[in-house]
Amino acid sequence: MNKKILVTGGTGYIGSHTAVELQNCGYEVLIVDNLANSNENIVSQIEKITGIRPGFTQLDLCDRQATLDYFQKHSDISGVIHFAAYKAVGESTEKPLMYYQNNLGSLTNMMEAMASIGCKHLVFSSSCTVYGQPAELPVSEKAPVKKAMSPYGNTKQISEEIIFDQCLAGNLEAISLRYFNPIGAHETALIGELPIGVPNNLVPFITQTAIGKREMLQVFGDDYNTPDGTCIRDYIHVVDLAKAHIVALERLSGENNLERFEIFNLGTGIGYSVLDIILTFEGVNGVKLNYRIAPRRPGDVEKVWADTTKANEVLGWKAELGLEAMLRSAWKWEKFLQNKEI
Repeated sequence: MNKKILVTGGTGYIGSHTAVELQNCGYEVLIVDNLANSNENIVSQIEKITGIRPGFTQLDLCDRQATLDYFQKHSDISGVIHFAAYKAVGESTEKPLMYYQNNLGSLTNMMEAMASIGCKHLVFSSSCTVYGQPAELPVSEKAPVKKAMSPYGNTKQISEEIIFDQCLAGNLEAISLRYFNPIGAHETALIGELPIGVPNNLVPFITQTAIGKREMLQVFGDDYNTPDGTCIRDYIHVVDLAKAHIVALERLSGENNLERFEIFNLGTGIGYSVLDIILTFEGVNGVKLNYRIAPRRPGDVEKVWADTTKANEVLGWKAELGLEAMLRSAWKWEKFLQNKEI
């Protein structure tokens, strides 16, 4: 197999970690990113970790002609891992058209460009948001996809439908990976989650509060039907998540996929509450957090965690790193950011 892989959104959080793992496995990595929510300096950080600088092009996949031209120039790409998308739930409710235009337009342009060079292997970055609040826990891939609670979530659902239809037409073989909650950072602390502005996710808000960038952490609701009253999620180390993309890619290239379009949940199968995360962070890092209980936040799912049986047994992947390692690495990354300009 030609080992040239395109990572779209490759300077982002999960994309950069996946680029590192691809290079560690001997792949030649190309990155395209429009830098709307990331930083080009991450390319240099990837090089520091692996000793290899991935090929980088600033490109907006919503530009159809530029996308087609890029693929013609790199016509020997053998597979694509597609991360490029806007991802803030709250922003998507305020600017739905922006999300539909960007997330769906970039996908269709990219898939058209893939077809133009005969590239048939796609690994898609999806989300457990497609399940909403499941009727049964843990949630498996057989759970019904519910009406999305945000335009962002809807773009993931529609994207999967678009990919399925392209696979049905015989032009593509794809694997959709439905992530639960990625946290943590690379063990070198050279790359990690780098939110622009106020973080939307729990752990960056925790680390920024711990280091003094934020005055206080709000815990939204303590009256849910959970053991401590706070919401429960399945948290997964970003490095474990990145490695799953290589396993999925190799499943496609080795023609081991059982269907043209396959779906796998990626999580640990363990649910942790917000207070679990806070107390564990304090314990493993020796830091006290300033937090308070706030009213519930509209749209939050009460509890969700993954049934990972299919990923473990069919895909052949299993999360290896535990919660303490996730939170220790996240804090190490935050301290690195305090002393360095990225």
